[in-house]
Amino acid sequence: MTPATSFLKKRGVAFSEHEYEYVEHGGTEWPARALEVPENHIIKTLVMEDEARKPLIVLMHGDRTVSTKNLARQTDRKNIEPCKPEVAQRHTGYQVGGTSPFGTRKPLPIYAERSIFDLPEIYINGGRRGLLLRMRSADLAAALKLTLVAVALS
Repeated sequence: MTPATSFLKKRGVAFSEHEYEYVEHGGTEWPARALEVPENHIIKTLVMEDEARKPLIVLMHGDRTVSTKNLARQTDRKNIEPCKPEVAQRHTGYQVGGTSPFGTRKPLPIYAERSIFDLPEIYINGGRRGLLLRMRSADLAAALKLTLVAVALS
């Protein structure tokens, strides 16, 4: 059990666990192939920080990147950039490559790409490398306090 799966179980959120062989710098393409699912159904949990070094989480399709310029604009910030891995781990309690939005060390604001919720189900990190959780996208929205944004780049 991980802090993420514990978080979901306590809230009665239905999910299934799917393990795959983790590959360093494999991105989301690797687990998509391993689990035979579309890469855009795999949701990345990205830890970023604003100009004041305040952390935030962005949930994004595996096959898309985040427009940090649009994200800053939509969240009334001057600048947003990815955190260094050691900073992200300190904020979330998760090792990079295993970061989950569920059960983070401290509560962080979470922004989710709006189009994620057009998918009936998604795969999202379960709190350790090589573990994805399959769940309904509606359950993702119900389990977390999210702010929806439109910041995906192809």
